[in-house]
Amino acid sequence: MSDTGYGDFEFERRFVARDVPPELLDAAPALIVQSYYLADAGFALRVRAQVSSVVGVDVRTDETTLLERYADQVDFCAVTVKGPMNGGTRYEAEREIDPLVGVEMVRRGGARVAKVRHSVWLGEDGWVVDVFAGANAPLVVAEVERGGPVTDLAIPDFCVTEVTVDPRFANDGLARAPYAAWAAAWQAELEQEGPRFLEGFGHDHRMTGI
Repeated sequence: MSDTGYGDFEFERRFVARDVPPELLDAAPALIVQSYYLADAGFALRVRAQVSSVVGVDVRTDETTLLERYADQVDFCAVTVKGPMNGGTRYEAEREIDPLVGVEMVRRGGARVAKVRHSVWLGEDGWVVDVFAGANAPLVVAEVERGGPVTDLAIPDFCVTEVTVDPRFANDGLARAPYAAWAAAWQAELEQEGPRFLEGFGHDHRMTGI
């Protein structure tokens, strides 16, 4: 959630990532398991449970098993309301809740998404690299968020194609229709149409050597 003068809006761009250099990844990343009570036409009501530091997570493990395995280590939970994405901008309002309540809400909620989140500093921007687990493995998404529109972005080489406005790759979209079910079709689409990067965001450039 943005804490700038833009209020409850987030400004982000998202990319499918491959072959992220291991040296960029955290030794002890965060584990996130989140449940969607509503996910429809870009509107979402989500409860997130997070473990701030974990080691050795097997992303082949399903979402429910991951939640139960790490439930006693959850140290942050939040409920979030989101609106549809509009060209890299999305309404988002978040409130932190008690971890014990949050874990129970995720247990009792709707469709789940689990991911291991790495924080990466590249150039002037902080990125997150989300390695999805369970039904969304082996998807990896790199995301950069700012307090205002994300323009003039240095895009690292490991970003294959941009999916900022592709609802299939939004977390609520992945909860409803996990990546494993349509990965082959999407890969064929990518090979046929080639990578895509949004226009109208200033002078983006590729960051080589990463």
